[in-house]
Amino acid sequence: MKKIKQVRIAIIAANFHPDITQKLIDGALATLQEAAITKENIMIQLVPGCFELPLACQQALRQKKYDAAIVLGCALRGETDHYTAIMNGATQGVMDVMLRCGKPVGFGLIFARTRTQALARCQGGKNYGSGAARAIISMLSTL
Repeated sequence: MKKIKQVRIAIIAANFHPDITQKLIDGALATLQEAAITKENIMIQLVPGCFELPLACQQALRQKKYDAAIVLGCALRGETDHYTAIMNGATQGVMDVMLRCGKPVGFGLIFARTRTQALARCQGGKNYGSGAARAIISMLSTL
């Protein structure tokens, strides 16, 4: 993995499913530390759910002290269409923030039908938090 130092990363995590969120955070942290980004250069902020991620991400990036952000969270399909609205709103909102702020945002959101599917996406080599961190490392190296 490419080593990058001297960058500050904001991790914004939706805490609606805290056990899943923590696994995503752990995956992101492990990957960032493999790239020589120290804990002192990583800020973690929890928000209530996925819908709140874009605003919190935007606020962090506008502070000018973060070079990139990673958004993490999980939404599970329920019995209503609420899941679709959250999924679409969070996805578009995060994309808008990235383009408006001109800084990379790693997308580590899990949208799954079941809890079992979500858990499978936050463990081992399939950890979405780790994948989002790898994307940030790549983008920071590219930009």
